[in-house]
Amino acid sequence: MQLSAHQRIVRLASLTAVHRAFHWLHLHQPQMRRWQLEMVRIPAPPFGESERAAWFLERFHSLGLTNVHRDEEGNALAELAPDRPSHKSSGDGPCILISAHLDTVFPAGTPCEPLEEPDSSRIYAPGICDNGAGLSALLAIAAALRFAHITPTIPILFAANVGEEGEGDLRGMRHLFHRGDYRNRIAAAIALEGSGNSAVVTRALGSLRFRVTVSGPGGHSWSDAGVPNPIMLLSRALAAIDSLELPTDPLTTLNVGHISGGTSVNSIPSSATALVEVRSTDSAALAATASEIRRIFEEQVAGHAALGKANTDPKVHIEQIGDRPAAVLADDSLLLETVKAVDRHLNLGTEQRIGSTDANIPLSLGIPAIAIGTGGTGANIHTLQEWYDPANRETALRRILLTLLAITQITAQHQAGIHSTS
Repeated sequence: MQLSAHQRIVRLASLTAVHRAFHWLHLHQPQMRRWQLEMVRIPAPPFGESERAAWFLERFHSLGLTNVHRDEEGNALAELAPDRPSHKSSGDGPCILISAHLDTVFPAGTPCEPLEEPDSSRIYAPGICDNGAGLSALLAIAAALRFAHITPTIPILFAANVGEEGEGDLRGMRHLFHRGDYRNRIAAAIALEGSGNSAVVTRALGSLRFRVTVSGPGGHSWSDAGVPNPIMLLSRALAAIDSLELPTDPLTTLNVGHISGGTSVNSIPSSATALVEVRSTDSAALAATASEIRRIFEEQVAGHAALGKANTDPKVHIEQIGDRPAAVLADDSLLLETVKAVDRHLNLGTEQRIGSTDANIPLSLGIPAIAIGTGGTGANIHTLQEWYDPANRETALRRILLTLLAITQITAQHQAGIHSTS
């Protein structure tokens, strides 16, 4: 008889080994806090995550995980693998990915010493919630599984990955799914992200990001008057794209997040730059809006004739600096069905949300993936006043553990069924 999703979770949660894992999570909240405090003291700015990755490799080794290594992109990886002496990471069987991103949005040199609030469990530090909460949960899940002597029938791949934030453009996940050794093996992915008990990201919010530079010869504000002014041209183009009628279904948004250029009030600048972002839940809407933006910039710049000045025509250069694909987890996905069954067992509501996370990459490839909160509460994300309170995060960690074990079990059974009929 085939078990329903709820029956599967009830049976799984009743196992002695799973109770042992829950017991570890209950007793070792202070250990998780120590890990979190220690890791946020290690800076992890965009493209500068190597020191924190090295710290994770040491933790993975100490927890007894196997095949601990850093890949070519800088992701810190390890496996909890079946007890088969011949097992190697280069195998061709499926595995399940559980990950948390190493990087923060804060540039190098940002003070990152955590501050613990007196008479409270709250901690203040840049990146303490995003993604100190997810990273400490990643270690907690590995430690609980090892303590309980739970050995999966297919490997679980643990990844502390680089490049989730900003211009990192999901580079750690891109490598794992497009070029890394595991690229054809990951059957499902769970990304641990920030705080919260019941939210789960099942729709990937896509984005396209551009650096637009308008350039000209520059010059003196009086003697070179009439030479095209890149700041003026950039401003006109930005005003024009602000007038675009963007789709509301699917919702599509446009933002200019940074502008720069020029040297002094009496100089015609030689260049001006803007960072432009388009977001949507629909890839076609993203592409169409980006095409309109390109058209407007090219028309505004190319259509400006220099006033009697030879060889001074302005130019525009549009560089794509980000591409996060939009995608959605199917309503009939076994992963989503599993999360809902786990939430029912734990008396949680399943709050499906839209988000831009590491799950964007696998979802865009048709691989089941979610991003899920790791409990506790947090706020002021991406600011120097960011805080996290780990109180009562145990339920969220149980949620993650049950979901991970259940989808690993389902995948292993599916693989066994394929082999039995081949």
